Amino acid sequence: MKIGCPKEIKPQEFRVGLTPNAAHEATAHGHQVLIETGAGTGAGFTDDDYIAAGAEIIGTAAEVFEKADMIVKVKEPQAGERKMLREGQLLFTYLHLAPDPDQTRDLLASGCTAIAYETVTDRHGGLPLLAPMSEVAGKLAPQVGAWTLQKANGGRGVLMGGVPGVGPAKVAVIGGGVVGTHAARVAAGMGAEVTVLDMSLGRMRYLDDVFGALFQTRYASRANTAELVAQADMVIGAVLIPGAAAPKLVSRAQLSTMKPGAAIVDVAIDQGGCFETSHATTHQDPIYEVDGIMHYCVANMPGAVARTSTIALGNATMPFMLALADKGWRQACEDDAHLMAGLNIHAGQLTYYAVGKALGIDVISPLIAMKK
Repeated sequence: MKIGCPKEIKPQEFRVGLTPNAAHEATAHGHQVLIETGAGTGAGFTDDDYIAAGAEIIGTAAEVFEKADMIVKVKEPQAGERKMLREGQLLFTYLHLAPDPDQTRDLLASGCTAIAYETVTDRHGGLPLLAPMSEVAGKLAPQVGAWTLQKANGGRGVLMGGVPGVGPAKVAVIGGGVVGTHAARVAAGMGAEVTVLDMSLGRMRYLDDVFGALFQTRYASRANTAELVAQADMVIGAVLIPGAAAPKLVSRAQLSTMKPGAAIVDVAIDQGGCFETSHATTHQDPIYEVDGIMHYCVANMPGAVARTSTIALGNATMPFMLALADKGWRQACEDDAHLMAGLNIHAGQLTYYAVGKALGIDVISPLIAMKK
């Protein structure tokens, strides 16, 4: 199989879909790997690194899309890239279709087969291709939130850990999953007073057993959420419904209850965000103010630490990429129901229920789609 990896073109996206290590593994399996020149530069990988791994360097993205049987990326294809996809071509990347009707329509029209990293599952009920970036984003959230809180950036001017005689920042983390856990750990490590809100009693018991008094947990009722949001210097949104649009958990009306200059970090922005006032921003222009509250809503947060993120993502995606290349996507999905869960689009039809529900598009079963 010809595996193509174009350079990411989303603003300030420095990650790359294939590492030299992954390219080496793919060529060792007998596949041809096509890398757009400069694709790995942002993550610290040179064209020579890929050549040494057995890959071929291609001059333009258009040539990569034209020649490759499978396109491996990091972020969802941008409008120009979607025009280069063709019928029968396999796309393997993050898609986040539920809040993105334009992308969904374009992918359906292209006739390609699209497998989304974020909906591939594992036998434990987890999301193994989303988890590495969730870990990165979770650890970044308090870091960027602390920067947003600085007075020069419009924030309250509160230091996360305080100083003797001055209390620490109060941080509310909405969601106790992978993102929320890592965010809480880092925020607490910075000295902040942290509370994690979640609706799963089992998850809260787990957090309490593992982390003890490092941070507190509270049940995520409407009343508790409203109370903690009003008290917080920083609120981190870390809620995920796999493949679906994120629920809006904090309304614009609630902003009036918050402290002026408080910071919101919406890690769920890829899925539309979990604050009513959220809209996607970039690393170049990451924050904005609504009703006196500072919002950090960068849609590709892990891109800020591109080398760490690329290697972590590559470690997770490589076994699935090799299975798709070795067996072909149909056989790979037949052999692995967890990989089949990643199938979102095939031959002009939508195959993921949560996306169809969010966008009002008819959905067919992946098993039926695979027969076409």
